[in-house]
Amino acid sequence: MKQTDKAFRNDAIAKVTGIAKYTDDYTLPGMLHAVPLHAPVASATVISIDYAAALALSGVVAVYTAEDIPGNILFGQIIKDYPTLVNKRIRSTGDVIALVVAESRATALEALPLIKVVLEEIPGIFDPEEALKPETPILHPDHGSNVCNYHCVRTGDVNEGEKDADLIIEQQFNTSRIEHAYLEPESALCNLRPDGVMEVLGSMQHPFSTRRFVASTLGLMLKDVEVKTIPMGGGFGGKDDTAALVCARAALCAYLTKKPVKITYSREMSMRESYKRHPYKLDYRMGVSQKGKIQFVQVRMVADGGAYCSVTPWVTWRSTVQCCGCYEVPNVHCDVYGVYTNNVFSGAFRGFGSPQVNFSIEQLMEIAAEKLGISESEFRRLNMVHQNSITITGQKLDQHTVSLGEVMDAVLKEIDYETKRKQCDFGNLTKDEWYGIGYAISYRGMSLGAEGTDFNSAIINIQPDGSVLLETGVHENGQGSESAMILTAATELGIAKELIRYRYPSTSNIPDGGTTVASRGTIMGSGATVNAANIIKQRLCEGVQTALGLQNCSYNDGAVYDETGEMAASYFEAVHMCYNKQIYPYAFGVFQAPRVSWDEETGHGNAYFTWVYGCQAVELKVNAKTGQITLLNLVAAHDVGKAVNPAMLAGQFYGGMTMGAGYGLYEDVPLKNGNPKITNYHNYRILRSTDLPDMTAIFVENRDPLSPSGAKGIGEPTLELMAPAIANALYRATGKRFTNMPLAPQVAELCKGTKQ
Repeated sequence: MKQTDKAFRNDAIAKVTGIAKYTDDYTLPGMLHAVPLHAPVASATVISIDYAAALALSGVVAVYTAEDIPGNILFGQIIKDYPTLVNKRIRSTGDVIALVVAESRATALEALPLIKVVLEEIPGIFDPEEALKPETPILHPDHGSNVCNYHCVRTGDVNEGEKDADLIIEQQFNTSRIEHAYLEPESALCNLRPDGVMEVLGSMQHPFSTRRFVASTLGLMLKDVEVKTIPMGGGFGGKDDTAALVCARAALCAYLTKKPVKITYSREMSMRESYKRHPYKLDYRMGVSQKGKIQFVQVRMVADGGAYCSVTPWVTWRSTVQCCGCYEVPNVHCDVYGVYTNNVFSGAFRGFGSPQVNFSIEQLMEIAAEKLGISESEFRRLNMVHQNSITITGQKLDQHTVSLGEVMDAVLKEIDYETKRKQCDFGNLTKDEWYGIGYAISYRGMSLGAEGTDFNSAIINIQPDGSVLLETGVHENGQGSESAMILTAATELGIAKELIRYRYPSTSNIPDGGTTVASRGTIMGSGATVNAANIIKQRLCEGVQTALGLQNCSYNDGAVYDETGEMAASYFEAVHMCYNKQIYPYAFGVFQAPRVSWDEETGHGNAYFTWVYGCQAVELKVNAKTGQITLLNLVAAHDVGKAVNPAMLAGQFYGGMTMGAGYGLYEDVPLKNGNPKITNYHNYRILRSTDLPDMTAIFVENRDPLSPSGAKGIGEPTLELMAPAIANALYRATGKRFTNMPLAPQVAELCKGTKQ
């Protein structure tokens, strides 16, 4: 990143001065407050609910249960198995049994313990492997199995591959269940307007899925629910299902009371109910030849989906596609299971199924290289994908620049890997401090891929004075997508970014553009913005041609030119001519992602229309007596296609590396009988600023021909590599492989055992 690159955020002043308004900052006249009553156990049948005492408390307006829901009790993005309010069967300690509505939040909270719930407990199922046994009771009888979903890849013949393998490695890896740790807990404010529309403000990642949740719960059509976008205090994938359900519950209360209702979760409520990153168990078997070529990979993954489906099929599908990492493997046998348990449910989290796989495969590659007696870098180069490679799902990588070698070379040079690798201590007992260095590489499919239909839209509306209103079907999650869209539009139109105002979107103003997930915000939103800008250019040319009697005009860099190349009108003049000739400089642009394909039976197809390539490295030291780990240096290089907002892009690099490091080292949400033992941030270890060293962000830019703007996404790729890089560095520091997360407690235990 160049020092001259200044950060641009259209919302910067509002946020740094504290005047930005989040959901809980809003109030409406006559507003009531609601709070949830969560289930006390993870598995039970509700026999009765007596809320007479709660209703009798002064200030309590109502208590609502599943019987009060006018629409559908169950909802879900893929499988409709999630109860907005519990209907008899409790499957998780995050389930909500009832809602108390009162004149104040304090009164509503006071009423909660007055509700008497009689339960009949049912033995819970907390181990995914136990859930898979045929004799285990089925959590969702309508589904017919505790297997929420199953994916596979069948490429070549692993038996034939085994015949050509000179070395076979078997290794199990286990990854953590972790919390998103967003600063703002879930909050919603709903109001039934005089026109009969349920208006929703909320801290949610996707207004359109929230609209579907609310409409389904209330039994309304989509036209009767309007969700407005306001600033959100962090999400990282965590404010989709849970946040949408909080909105649906607030809407239910507002619909029944005919008054505005707000629900704002405490941190304890949020951590109790909100979904986590899927914990995985991954059993790998890999065969390699003496010359260093991978001959086969056989892998079985089991992901704990918890009590409800959420997006488990989509998360585990990505794990399936990327089960062999960024490597060519001729023979693959992969089975991936998403499994129902009575644990808190699992859902979307930045990285979405690839961090678990990369933690495993990037260690497995180094284990194999060491056993073969060749360097980990040489082994990677022998096997990694390159231009025109065929992936394990049969996709040919020929539609974009395959830059895996480029990003890897950039990182290894920047961190001086080959020199520093010789300085690693491998647990030298004569030293009080051990040094280690490690890295990892990956490719990541962009946008939804075969998970779903992928398209987005943008509206550019030029005003008579030349100022611009811009809106896209991309939700601002705090990452700066609005700023990226403004910069894209300014570049395409050749005008100052200060002329452009990003309009807060509403589900009533622009079509559903899909969730801001899968690193698709920039690639899809800027693609639609570019296409809208191209239409605007045509409209401006039309206005000038009509006004001046010209033909074949063209627009370039803020001006309209005639067919001889002479400037016919400036941008502002062209806008004026358009309005004078009753030609609206307005455009609705759409970007439809190139088609992808998938065969569920074989796990074959063109899974994504383009890919991002990345490499990250870390230097660290370990106190040999205490096991304390100190990060010394973090370096990342990713091919972003085109850097739209360089300073903010660097922030995505730094944030991703930080989250990846915390994921690998410390983060874990242990459960007891399905109930999270972590209730707040005082006992949940995330990285602090004092834990972080200098970080280096290297932008590799190979414009993507399938992206109208040339840009790709980067939100998730930056998170998926630091955990395996740290695991590899810890091996070189301590001399021991750590194949389970989190890593830091195991390092501390090792050092405890080596004290002299």
